[in-house]
Amino acid sequence: MLFQEYWPFFVAGIILYVIARVGYAYMVEKDKKLQYKHKKNEDLQTPDQIADIDKDDSGEADDEEELVPAYPENLEHIPLNFQKITIEESIKRSNEFYELLNKRRTVRHFSNDPVPREIIANIIKAAGTAPSGAHTEPWTYVVVSSMGIKEKIREIIEQEEEINYKKRMGKVWTTDLKPFRTNWIKEYLTEAPYLILVFKQMYSFKSNGQKKLHYYNEQSVSLACGLLIAAVHYAGLVSLTSTPLNCGPALRTLLERPMNEKLTLLLPVGYPANNCLVPDLKRKSLDKILIEM
Repeated sequence: MLFQEYWPFFVAGIILYVIARVGYAYMVEKDKKLQYKHKKNEDLQTPDQIADIDKDDSGEADDEEELVPAYPENLEHIPLNFQKITIEESIKRSNEFYELLNKRRTVRHFSNDPVPREIIANIIKAAGTAPSGAHTEPWTYVVVSSMGIKEKIREIIEQEEEINYKKRMGKVWTTDLKPFRTNWIKEYLTEAPYLILVFKQMYSFKSNGQKKLHYYNEQSVSLACGLLIAAVHYAGLVSLTSTPLNCGPALRTLLERPMNEKLTLLLPVGYPANNCLVPDLKRKSLDKILIEM
């Protein structure tokens, strides 16, 4: 009797429920697509991924007549400046380079001894020789020596790192870090004479205002960071590889970097403190990292 009397309300309720569920599913799917598109724009960008990003809402790619190469199509190619050395010299150099880099250590205690700016400039130039996708050179190096700015950077990082250690990182992660005697207090951020912050550029703009996508920006900047660390060590300085969790946007704002840049690495650089201690660690042997076929 109750259903017969109120059946229109039951039917209306069912219809509204179905509409709500369909609408919710549509919004969730749309949100996923937007997040996917944003992620592709922000992180790794291979040619196949770029093709998906460049499609407009109708699913069609941009007109080919609008595509202009980042470099002239008739870009001149010149002879490679390469001087071949003897096998003996090559073996000697490769071993010397290994011996040099094998002495590199991550340092958390810095001296306040000044470092000439020319050394830092040369280090940055060395990092800038790294290969990059389509030679887009998707990196920006921000060098901070101002104590005022270093203090602000330290404040931002320590606030986030305290949350990381207490809540975000979890017991397994923090337990693994205990032997290294590290926590959310980062004295080295104000002790080191220089902080080098490496930003990856997801894209830039050409002279005509057209967006220039930076292919493989993640891999390109990672290669540059490797050269940067090697150059620091070769110059007789020490560094610490730091990737401050959840600090990127705040540091980008502080340093007035544009939205197309994302913080990849923060590197304190200088001389080690007189009483500097490092963990007694051993690196994997060659047979543990090399596979020959």
